[in-house]
Amino acid sequence: MTFINSLLNNGDSINLYKYDGEGLILNNSLFNENGLKICFIDLETTGLDKFSNEIIEVAMKLVSVDENTGNIIDVIDEYDSLQEPNSKITKIITEITGITNEMVEGKSIDWNIVNNIVNNSDMMVAHNASFDRGFFDLVSDLSKEKIWCCSVNDINWSDLGFSNKKQELLCIWHGFYYSSHRAMNDVNALIHLVTHKSYKNEKPLRQIINASKNSTYRIYAENFKYNEEKKNIIKNNKYKWDPVRKVWWKEVKLDDLEVEKIWLTEIIYNDTFLGRVLEITNTNKYKS
Repeated sequence: MTFINSLLNNGDSINLYKYDGEGLILNNSLFNENGLKICFIDLETTGLDKFSNEIIEVAMKLVSVDENTGNIIDVIDEYDSLQEPNSKITKIITEITGITNEMVEGKSIDWNIVNNIVNNSDMMVAHNASFDRGFFDLVSDLSKEKIWCCSVNDINWSDLGFSNKKQELLCIWHGFYYSSHRAMNDVNALIHLVTHKSYKNEKPLRQIINASKNSTYRIYAENFKYNEEKKNIIKNNKYKWDPVRKVWWKEVKLDDLEVEKIWLTEIIYNDTFLGRVLEITNTNKYKS
């Protein structure tokens, strides 16, 4: 992996700048109806399990975007709030998020404001959307009907020259850093990343916009004789294990569907495709 070309003109040294949300100031005087309205969102939680853990911070920024270029037109709305959980925040979570029990004491998220922003958006974007949507769908019925997109999976970072999809690292490779793991800082940095000035013709955000219009396809590798060799083969091809349904599965785009079915037929089934394909419509993507 390398840094973007504009950073490689100073010999062996790389100069990074700190990004604190410059250029993403809320326009209180005008609600810009032009463009696609995208809500960038980030959550901080007390853990990874949406059923046993809780949201302790939400940050949302609603921006209007030129659908043809991916450029930001205006910042329409924003909201950031802490939430006191029912159980104490552990030391590990404080180390990860920077949020202490003292910081959240007496704080609560105004879900009316949250849902108003969701209602005004055309789509939701998060880095690792499966995680954020998993928690958010439990607290917002409006979220369940929205199109969610993922800046990890809906941008082909490898084609852009990047070998890792972690947000902090992608930002550094694009020449900037930020105070990470506080929700609004993460949101601002994500917007800055996917609309970065180094992309002259088409921003990475355009890939997200394109992905928002399409279904994906989940292939369930059912009906094959289980053994350790085939388990390792299918696992190495990025299939995931569903412990509830007890089946291996993988999600692909339409362009890759037939190739994946052929691979399963030849490597796993040896003759005839015996798996199952389920279409995941754009409003159902990243539900968990």
